[in-house]
Order: sequence, then C-alpha cells, then structure tokens
Amino acid sequence: MSACVPTRAADPNRTERTHPPHSPPPHGPRRFRIAGADVSASIAVFLIALPLSLGIALATGAPLQAGLVAAAVGGLVAGRLGGSPLQVSGPAAGLTVVTADLIQRYGWRTTCAITVLAGLTQLGLGCLRVARGALAVSPAIVHGMLAGIGVTIAVAQLHIVLGGTPQSSVPDNLRALPAQLADMRLAAVSVSALTLALLLLWPRLPGRAGRLLRKVPAALVAVAGASVAAALTGLRLPKVDLPSWSNHALAGLPEGPVLGIVAAVLTTTLVCSVQSLLGAVAVDKLVAGRPGLSARVRRSDLDRELLGQGAANIVSGSLGGLPIAGVAVRTSANVHAGAVSRNSTMLHGVLVVIAALLMVPILELIPLASLAALVMAVGIQMVSLHHIRTVTRHREVWVYAVTTLGVVSLGVLEGVALGIAMAVGVALHRLTRTRITHEETEGVHHVHVRGQLTFLAVPRLSRALHLVPHGADTVVELDGSFMDHAAYETLQDWQKTHTAQGGTVEITGRHPGVRISEPQAFTGCRCRPWTPWRNHQCDRPEYAPSSRKDPGGTDRTDPDPKGSGGASGHELARGISAFQRNTAPLVRSELARLAREGQRPSQLFLTCADSRLVTSMITSSGPGDLFVVRNVGNLVPRPGEESGDDSVAAAIEYAVDVLQVRSITVCGHSGCGAMQALLNSEPGGARTPLKRWLRHGLPSLERMADDSGPWGRLAGRAPVDAVEQLCLTNVVQQLEHLRAHDSVARALAKGSLELHGMYFHVGEAQAYLLTETDGGSVFDRVREADLMA
Repeated sequence: MSACVPTRAADPNRTERTHPPHSPPPHGPRRFRIAGADVSASIAVFLIALPLSLGIALATGAPLQAGLVAAAVGGLVAGRLGGSPLQVSGPAAGLTVVTADLIQRYGWRTTCAITVLAGLTQLGLGCLRVARGALAVSPAIVHGMLAGIGVTIAVAQLHIVLGGTPQSSVPDNLRALPAQLADMRLAAVSVSALTLALLLLWPRLPGRAGRLLRKVPAALVAVAGASVAAALTGLRLPKVDLPSWSNHALAGLPEGPVLGIVAAVLTTTLVCSVQSLLGAVAVDKLVAGRPGLSARVRRSDLDRELLGQGAANIVSGSLGGLPIAGVAVRTSANVHAGAVSRNSTMLHGVLVVIAALLMVPILELIPLASLAALVMAVGIQMVSLHHIRTVTRHREVWVYAVTTLGVVSLGVLEGVALGIAMAVGVALHRLTRTRITHEETEGVHHVHVRGQLTFLAVPRLSRALHLVPHGADTVVELDGSFMDHAAYETLQDWQKTHTAQGGTVEITGRHPGVRISEPQAFTGCRCRPWTPWRNHQCDRPEYAPSSRKDPGGTDRTDPDPKGSGGASGHELARGISAFQRNTAPLVRSELARLAREGQRPSQLFLTCADSRLVTSMITSSGPGDLFVVRNVGNLVPRPGEESGDDSVAAAIEYAVDVLQVRSITVCGHSGCGAMQALLNSEPGGARTPLKRWLRHGLPSLERMADDSGPWGRLAGRAPVDAVEQLCLTNVVQQLEHLRAHDSVARALAKGSLELHGMYFHVGEAQAYLLTETDGGSVFDRVREADLMA
C-alpha cells in the first residue's frame, strides 16, 4: 500500500527538481534563478535570430523593424505561455511567402490586422483542444508545403542577390531571371557570394580551433563578414534602414473583401499552427536525445502551445510585427546549446529588444544583399533531401510533388488543398489496389490475395475462386490486414459450397498457420500481450472499465463495474483468456520443444520484484532464454550469513552448476522502493521480515557513504538524487556478493562465466550497462550492444 500525498501544482516556467518519495519538502522560499546553461543558450539563439529576423522581414517586403518586433514577442510571449518550453518562436521562413502575398494585396497595416485575427483563431483552436488533430495531416503534405515555400523564397531572393528586385510570383521571377542575369550588379553579387561562402564553410572548419570557432553561429559570421568586407572595400550597396520607432506602423482595421480576408486568416493560421506544432513534436525528440534533460523538461503540451502561439501573434500583429511560428533553426540551436528551461527563450527575446533599441547604428551597416543571400540559403535548405527520400520510401512522392508544385504555382492554401486531395486519392488507390492470383502446385490450388480485401475486389475474388475445380484441395492466403463484410460473405459462401462438394479449404493469414475465422459477437481483447491491466480497454460489457479514484485522488480503471473487489480476479482471468486466444498459438510449438528437451538457459537474470520490470520485454527474450530470480531490491546475500532464506543462493548454485549458464546479470532500476526504505531506515524498531531481508543491502548503503571512492555515473551524468545513487551503488555491491559464492568463483576462475551489471530507468524505458573504469563505475546506454550475448 502506498499513500498519495497532494502535491503543489508545478510551475511550467521553472525546471522542476524531483525529490525522493517520503522525503521532507525543501525549506525556505524558492528564489528565481536563471541557469547558466540558459544564459549561454539564449545568447547563441539571439545571434542566430537577429540576422534571420531582418532577412525574413526583407524577403516579405515588410518594415525591417517588424522582424525584430516578431522575434522579441516570440521569445517573450510564446516563450512564456507556450506549451513547449525549449521551442523558440519568431518570424519564420515558412511564413515568408504568405506574408509577402498579404502585404502586396492588402498593405502592411491590414496584414498586421490579419496576424491579430489569426492569433485569435489559434486561441479558439487551442481552447477547443484540437492541436493533436493538426498532426493528422500527412507529413508528405507538410514537407511539400515547406519545400514549395522554400523554392518560392529562393527564387525571389535570387533577384536581390543579383542586384535586382523580385517579382510577385515564381513564374514571373523565372521569366525575369535571364534579363536579371544579363544586368546583374557585381557589388551585390560579390557580397552575396561571400555570405554564402561563409555560411557553407564556417561549420566545416577543421581542428581544435575550428571546434571553438564553430560555436559562433554561421549566420552571424556570414552577415558580419559580408558587412565588414563591404565597408572596407567601399562598395555602394543598399543597406538596412531602420527608421525611428516613433514612425513604426501599427495594425489598422482590415480593409478588403471579406472572403479574401477570411482566406488570408485561415492560411496564416494553418501555416503558423502546423509549423509550430510539428516543431514542438520535434523538440520532444531532441530533448529525449539529451541524457538527463528529459527528466527536467516536460513533454510539449500541444494545446497550450497553440494558445501561446495565438497570444504571441495577437501581440506581434498589434505592435506591427510579422506573424509568429516555431522556428526549427533557432529551436535546434537552443537545445544543442544546452538550454534547460523556457528562461533561455525568454532571455533571447530580451536581448532582441536591447539590440533593437541600442544597436541600430550597427544594424544599418548590413547590406541587403547579404540578408537576401542568408534567406535564400534558408529557402534552399527547406527543400530537404532527407524528406524527399522519406516520402519516396513510403510511396508518397506524388503527394509531396503535387503539394510543392501547388504552393509554388498557386499559393500556400491552394497547394495544401491539392496535396490533401492527392493524399486522399493515393489512399483510395491503395485501398482498391488488390492483387488476386490463382495457381496450382502439386495438385493444391493456391488463391493468393495481396492487399486489402473490400467489396471493390469481390468480382476479382469470385473469378479467382471459380477457377478452382470441384473437390480440389485449396489454400486461400490473405496477405492483408482488412476484410470487409461483403468480401467475407463471398469467401464463406464459396468455402461452404466447395466443402460440400468434397473439396478442402484452408484460409490463412500473413503467416502460415494463422487461420482466419469469422468475427464473433465478442472478438476479445486486441491489446498487446504486455498491455498493463490498469490501462486495459476492451469491448466486452462485463469487463468494461469504470472510472474511479483511489484515496489519493488518482484516476484508476476498474474492470469490475461494481468495484466489488473481484476486479483482480477478472483481470487475471481475462489475461489468461487473452493468452490462450492470442499468444498460446504462437508459442505452443516452442514450448512443446522446451518440454521435450528441458530448459537450457544461457543467462541468470537477477532483478527486483518491482511490478514495472517486465524482464522478457526489456531483454526481448522468449521462453527458455532467461533463468530469472526476483526479490525485493535485487539483493544477493553474502554466503555464510544466517539469513533464514537460502533461495537466492540455491538459485545461483543451480544456475551455475546444473544449468551451466554463461553469464549472470544483476539488474537494478529507478525508483526502487527497497533502496528508498534503506535510506529511510532507522535503528531499532520491530524486526519485520522486510527489515530482516533489507539488511543484505546495508553494505550498499555503507559503500555509498564511503567518500574515498567515486560515485557511479549514469551515461556521463551524476545521479539526480540519493535514491538513484543508491540504486546504482547497489548493483555494483551485489556483483561483489556474487563473486563470493563458491560456484560463481569457480566458474569465473575457469573463464566459463561472466558477470554483468545493468540499470533500467523505468521512466525513460532506457537500459544502461555497467562499465568499470579507473574513474569508478559508469552505466552507459545500451544501444547496439547486446547485453545478453
């Protein structure tokens, strides 16, 4: 039994520190602090955001100050209110085409009003909690949209790179390109070429000095280098012109046709929302790749992220800024620079404000051709070869191509609509593309169905079945995951008729021996074999879970609607039934072989009795692979102690001397209740069976308290708290206890046995393998190495 203690609601703006269960809360008021990692990350993001914000504003035709306003608001408002703590928002390249078209059609003040309306729409969508639904859009459509926007940006900025002025559309820009090449200006071309060269070469600087220099963002180096070169050579070029903030244009009332304004708001909302939500999902993947960070940074709340983006667009549009969305380049830089909280995003916004107020003379030295080259490079990068390979591998290249061409030739909203139509067409084509073949092999007729078997394929199925002679032996192979009622009736009617005429029919699925039978009124549970009982959902009325709360207020699912205490019996019976129905047919032959030959495991796996550790799942093992010993705390009593329980020693002796296992693994885990009990244990008191057993863990407690040796480390980081440190130390200590057993010592001396230490982090679903070094015990991630080999 465990007691649930009410906890204070976490502030998402702060990095939360986890405390061991049953430990007293920290004393004293919490003071606001900014981690040093957040400060350095904010500077790195600021140095990238400053030139890109100006370049995107230039590409849209908006006032250059609008880019700075959007960058500041994105950092401060979206950074504070958004649901993705490490995502950096601001003026995004994906919005360039949309914004440029709006400015050309309606003017700047109306564009700002459209941005405000788009923000209000995002707030409404966030309140309706539809953020997850936005992720249902095919990735091929999203990648195609971004690629089309990238092509549009690159073609338009190429004119500025050559010293000219871009046209309003991609076809017009392409038609004007030959004349622009004939009349290009060498000064603009030289500055642009220098910018592109620095962008390309700076990340590839070799050596130790190169590693240090690469910490400075390539975008900043490229723009600064081109600006210095232009100033030293005296080139006369159009440069950044930031008028006084007193003359900055704010939003006005929208002017234009109502349907046009509505379409503009929907387009802006679509691009801003999809780009931001996909960015938030990408942030979660980046955070998961940084050891230790996933425990400190919460997963993105997509509905809250939509609300934060909506609030930021309202503020940005009201203050005369560009539309705002999550920006992949800045977000990636933020995570890789070591940010640990949303403070880095907000601090970068503060730095943009300071730069906009105090660095105007420096910013006005930047040539527009350099910013155009920077944005053109970003546009080219939006056409990702990785995305093209991915959609090709998944056979969605036509969806990608149609979306890209639609965005380039017609516009973003029209291109996305074409992409959705193409995706629906591809899905219908796949649904109807069913191949049905008939062949005879050694007197047996085989009817092979490849693909989904729907009513559309019934005529072809009937033709193939009628090719089978009366009384013949037949095998019908269904190589698909779906069969509708019409196809099922056709197949069953033919089967009954053919069997009545003296023939035999065997209907199999994707794997030989898996029979396809008629669906019953209750098809049973389709959950995976390792689905936890308390998360179990199935269709059977008497097993339908009813929601209740435990004494601590936590939602639970009770398979017994009456909550009558028979729930565990129902769960066990249901689990056994599911095994007999789903799993037993798959393992019956293997278990029959093991029953004949006896068990021959090669591994002894000693781990904790904790219910969250499923040994077969975390080791990908099957019947007969592991000889498993489980106890409270994965403890190995030292030989010779009067423990009153020789079960562990007996299992070790049997595994080593009789089964002759080749390795023994001691596996600890995070959040171990036994280690927590050891830390909280006090001398004296009643000698319960649990306390008598846990005394075998006291050497681990003493080892951890010994300051002469280094503490264990987990994937290069220090343990997050004392419980985790004791869990790691306990694995090392129990391996020493193993070596003291006679059977283990003899096998180690002969070289026929290996010992391994392992740690499983439950919350991260990540296994770590012990490595002993001169610096102490280090647990490294288990990736390609097979621990059990």
